[in-house]
Amino acid sequence: MPNMRALEIEAWRAGHRVVAGADEAGRGPLAGPVVAAAVILPEDFDDIRVTDSKKLTASQRDLLYDTIYAEARSVGIGILDPPEIDRVNILRAALAAMAMAVQNLCPAPDFLLVDGTFATPLSLPQKAVKKGDSLSYSIAAASIVAKVTRDRLMERYDLEYPGFGFAKHKGYPTEEHREALLRLGPCPIHRKSFCLAPRPFQPTLDFTAPARPHGQQA
Repeated sequence: MPNMRALEIEAWRAGHRVVAGADEAGRGPLAGPVVAAAVILPEDFDDIRVTDSKKLTASQRDLLYDTIYAEARSVGIGILDPPEIDRVNILRAALAAMAMAVQNLCPAPDFLLVDGTFATPLSLPQKAVKKGDSLSYSIAAASIVAKVTRDRLMERYDLEYPGFGFAKHKGYPTEEHREALLRLGPCPIHRKSFCLAPRPFQPTLDFTAPARPHGQQA
């Protein structure tokens, strides 16, 4: 089992005093925003229940969400809506949401641990960590906060746009969601730059290509 404080300890030993972790939720869905969180935990935080949000049940995430907010030094949230995702592409939107979340922290961090292989556009010293939500308490806490925040937003959207099942699948490309798209057509929170056809299904996600203006062809 990895030492979930090792990356933070490494940063502290390098002279950084305020270390934050950042992660996002919602790259893959066909609908809804991408939501990011950034979390600064106290140096003595050591709750072994905190791990990658995908490894937890919804009830476990809800419980840990409350624990993180109670114990964290600061929590920041960043949200980018579907029109902005369509405009810049999902990767850039996710990184921008994480940057926004970090900017909403108080105190401001002097070092950032980012889940994944890409750094945020901030000038802040930072380290991208592949599978960081399984290696760092700070990133794992951010992953839980981002996931719970986004799920709750999608439950609200389910009331605003009934018939799609957003409360159940949270906008992800399930069979139920594809059938609803066939029956109802897209609603205002669907991502127009993603392939919304019921079949064949393939999101147009390219995490390496440069962003193009919405509607421009490769």
